[in-house]
Amino acid sequence: MTRIALVFAVALSICASAAMAQDYSIGSIQVGKPWSRATPKGAKVAGAYMTITNKGTVPDRLVGGSTAAASGFEVHSMVMEQGVAKMRPVEGGLEIKPGETVELKPGSFHVMLTGLKQPLEKGQKVKATLEFAKAGKVDVEYAVEAAGTPSPPMSGHNH
Repeated sequence: MTRIALVFAVALSICASAAMAQDYSIGSIQVGKPWSRATPKGAKVAGAYMTITNKGTVPDRLVGGSTAAASGFEVHSMVMEQGVAKMRPVEGGLEIKPGETVELKPGSFHVMLTGLKQPLEKGQKVKATLEFAKAGKVDVEYAVEAAGTPSPPMSGHNH
């Protein structure tokens, strides 16, 4: 019975490590669970989402990034104007204050990937580089979830 418990504990820690692999850090900035949605054939844009935590004592800004999957990478906000959702670039980058966590999610702040080179497919991983004004650049992987997914799975695994 002890061997079974040990095997189970090892397997559980491996699964936990896999889920934790979706967190990235550079300096005082921690990026959690980057994800995107699958896109239909012919789509030229996609949203990308994550949480960004500033564990430092000074503000920082997400000012941009890049990915081989798209020609453009912009930090956007979504605002409602007279009942119409409008997306706009965040001028000067998205500020993350000390001790604050900012969630980039559908219907709010997000990264807009423009000029997609091919559709994003569920289960795919999209490599990207985020650029912060103070912390610098960090490589991340966006997990592509099903089209219409409102938020990433809690476990961090694709189902």
